[in-house]
Amino acid sequence: MRLFNSKTNQLEDFKPIEEGKVKMYVCGPTVYDEIHIGNARPIIVFDTLRRIFEASGLKVDMVSNYTDVDDKIINKALFEKVDERIITDRYIKAYNEVRSRLNTRGLDASPRVTESMQDIIDFIAALEKEGYAYNVNGNVYFRVLKSDRYGEISKQRIEDLMVGARIEEDPEKESPLDFGLWKKTETGIQWDSPWGKGRPGWHTECVVMIESHFHGMIDIHGGGMDLKFPHHENELAQAKACLH
Repeated sequence: MRLFNSKTNQLEDFKPIEEGKVKMYVCGPTVYDEIHIGNARPIIVFDTLRRIFEASGLKVDMVSNYTDVDDKIINKALFEKVDERIITDRYIKAYNEVRSRLNTRGLDASPRVTESMQDIIDFIAALEKEGYAYNVNGNVYFRVLKSDRYGEISKQRIEDLMVGARIEEDPEKESPLDFGLWKKTETGIQWDSPWGKGRPGWHTECVVMIESHFHGMIDIHGGGMDLKFPHHENELAQAKACLH
């Protein structure tokens, strides 16, 4: 079987890390509203891919998460004057109803960010210990310039990113490229941490949930093409810094 690798931008022969088994993680929805077509596409694409693997005699371990802590969720909960869990449970249920109507198979695991919080905090602390993260007034950032080969997924150069329109100035950051790992907050759901009360950054959550389930390298990391940068790029930088 040959698959298009969006990291190398070429077709490659697929060979699983562990013979006879495929480990696959697909970035799931942020559950703040009804599912849209962009959420439905990866459901179908990666379920089809799993069926092809299984028809080829491979055993597939397929995981997809729910991002159930996010500013959009918090804002909706504040607007409706309800707990965030009311919002997330509602849209997780709606999402799974769509999955069922699309006749896709069940997942081997569907971790929630809110159920992975201690692992996330421990991971950020490990990044800080290794010098890849730094704390400024309760906000923790990842040092992008310390990461070798940053930009290898999206094929972007550090020099171009530094002057790119995507980068917003922030006086707290050592570099405008640095991204948030932990956000200090007084609004909405929050957790205690070594840096004070807050909640995690989006890019760290998937790294931790992958490691918690698979305990090592995976064969396929799926998601929409819009996640290639910065989400998947930032995931890879953190994984390389602290895990493998």
